[in-house]
Amino acid sequence: MKARIPKNVGGGGAQNVNQMIKQAQKMQDQITELQEEIEARDFTATAGGGAVEVTLSGKKTIKELILKPEIVDPEDIEMLQDLIISAVNEAVNNIENTTEAEMGKITGGVSLPGLF
Repeated sequence: MKARIPKNVGGGGAQNVNQMIKQAQKMQDQITELQEEIEARDFTATAGGGAVEVTLSGKKTIKELILKPEIVDPEDIEMLQDLIISAVNEAVNNIENTTEAEMGKITGGVSLPGLF
């Protein structure tokens, strides 16, 4: 006895694979575009109630560092160093969180290792 398979079942395998490849390519293009957009943005963070302000590019390079004069105390360099580190780390976290959130919109929340 032969089993009969309806014509609509199991067909279109190559078509489905081609469609998946097109979707993956579209997603890759969107990710590349988003990465370029994020790299072009500036991210600013402050520490010490605004006494230290740092601006990083989306490529995580420091573009600007602003220190309010009253924060510069030759007797307490460690505090100034800590505030700068804190502001830089916050700006880096802002970049990473923005990247993750916006990539999640493209990938539907699926983590794709190595992309971001």
